[in-house]
Amino acid sequence: MAMTGVDPARQWLDWAWLLMTDRFIPIAEARYRTSAPTIPESLEPPDGRLVDRLGRRLHDLRISVTDRCNFRCGYCMPREIFDTAYKFLPHSSLLTFEEIERLARVFVAHGTRKIRLTGGEPLLRKHVEDLIAMLARLRAPDGEPLELTLTTNASLLARKARALRDAGLHRVTISLDALDDAIFRRMNDAEFPVSDVLEGIEAAQAAGLGPIKVNMVIRRGINDDQILPMARHFRGTGIILRFIEYMDVGSSNGWRLDDVVPGREVIARIGAHFPVEPVDRRYVGEVAERWRYIDGEGEIGVITSVTQPFCQDCSRARLSTEGRLYTCLFASEGHDLRALLRTGASDLMIANAIGLVWQRRQDRYSEIRSEASVSRSQAGQKIEMSYIGG
Repeated sequence: MAMTGVDPARQWLDWAWLLMTDRFIPIAEARYRTSAPTIPESLEPPDGRLVDRLGRRLHDLRISVTDRCNFRCGYCMPREIFDTAYKFLPHSSLLTFEEIERLARVFVAHGTRKIRLTGGEPLLRKHVEDLIAMLARLRAPDGEPLELTLTTNASLLARKARALRDAGLHRVTISLDALDDAIFRRMNDAEFPVSDVLEGIEAAQAAGLGPIKVNMVIRRGINDDQILPMARHFRGTGIILRFIEYMDVGSSNGWRLDDVVPGREVIARIGAHFPVEPVDRRYVGEVAERWRYIDGEGEIGVITSVTQPFCQDCSRARLSTEGRLYTCLFASEGHDLRALLRTGASDLMIANAIGLVWQRRQDRYSEIRSEASVSRSQAGQKIEMSYIGG
């Protein structure tokens, strides 16, 4: 998709027209910097081959459907920040299901083949299965269905798994940071037992939402003694356990490098008890480094965005709860697509605006994290993971 530049004066005139229409909806969320997407002067239909400045395709779209969660995990929504006084977005600020479906259709035209619903906790969004049914009807230009997935803490999964599968969801990824109840509650800072998460996993298996992946975020000195029990529990079940290095997402989780357990250490701990061997990635852009048990009892993965960044293959865009486009999990600024939706922009205009954002993309935060010239303070306020999804 070829894009041309635009006269700044024309851009401001375009936005002035949008602001003067009675369809303009003011931005409700002012915590994070946002910019008005540029609509190129020359509009061209998307050709499905959109790439950024580093040659990375737009293959994956992660959509946050709510900024609310019933857990208060310290690495995502620490209670000292997200307390009872915290102001979540009003419902009117959220993208409607119809708006989400419309944007997803535009992303698919650009080459997106996988959509993941996230949050917050996505199952807290009322009637989310209706949205899944709408997205399940989308088709790529070649007629193939999309891969449709959802990440959840499983607190509501036991009661919703069948409805999610019937609506067209393919599989789920479940967050579980410990098997020990006391450690699990310390991690999620909520009165929610491990047994309920395991019940949700069983319900998802019974409903056919697989292969199921279980994500464990590891913090040294807090839950790293659960690495081996978790590996032992899920061996031979067909469930893929993935260990995630504790990341400096957002500005509220008090991240320290000393809290990170490197992926190579995780593999060494497990391998000492259950020998493993590396497995090739399934596709370019897959985030997890894959390993399998030599005795054939399944597969595990490690996500090493701190110690072994994979920015060079990143093919993911993120859509916030209120319709802002982010091109990196560690971004500090978004692009307001909701304003385009609610002020009369056509699908072609929106497609070209998204195309220009992606073509200008050169994010590689994890790769430059350790450079002396870059510090967390210099990076500014990064977007919270609960706002754009992990």
